[in-house]
Amino acid sequence: MTSFLNDLISTFPAFIRAAWMTLQITGISLALALVIGLVFALMKVSGIKALSVIYSGYVGIIRGTPLIVQIMWLYFGITQIVVLSAFWAGTIALAIHSGAYIAEIFRGCIQSVDRGQMEAAESLGMKRGLAMRRIILPQAFKRAIPPMGNQFIIGLKDSSLVAFIGITEIFSLSMDNAAVTFKQLEFYTIAGLYYLAMVALFTYLLSRLEDRLDTAK
Repeated sequence: MTSFLNDLISTFPAFIRAAWMTLQITGISLALALVIGLVFALMKVSGIKALSVIYSGYVGIIRGTPLIVQIMWLYFGITQIVVLSAFWAGTIALAIHSGAYIAEIFRGCIQSVDRGQMEAAESLGMKRGLAMRRIILPQAFKRAIPPMGNQFIIGLKDSSLVAFIGITEIFSLSMDNAAVTFKQLEFYTIAGLYYLAMVALFTYLLSRLEDRLDTAK
């Protein structure tokens, strides 16, 4: 136990830097994923068959293949076309992955809004795009917060896989320390503690947001 505490304390500065890297990757990838998810969800509900097919293909491919395969494929594919750092390549790969799940969340929440509201808006002379922006989307966003919170937490944990493309974040640092010291159990436990702390923080912030918006009503 004393040895574990010594390892926890001595590596604290390095793990704090790694945790900051994890948060940056998670935050940026999820921000991009929100945009991607909303665009594809609007494609699905647009009523245009070609756009719906594109949506189904994107979501089907992402949901049907492992995330680590997607990261490797996108990382090596992107860097063959455009010179990107591992940080940006990994972040984009995570964004594309999370975007598919967020698209499904947005689609479900948009379609859960009573269709009569859109018909009423159009009967008053409001264009479909304006009605979507002013009436449908605000309600959909509010309903999307609980499932979106779960997806954000999943995105945080999924960010550990970018360790395999050379980004020094929490899991990568724990692997490096375990390889040098042969203390695999100790350093993977330390990594788990940092992830638990960040998930607890995310959970608290999301619960506060849900309370503020009172999504139950």
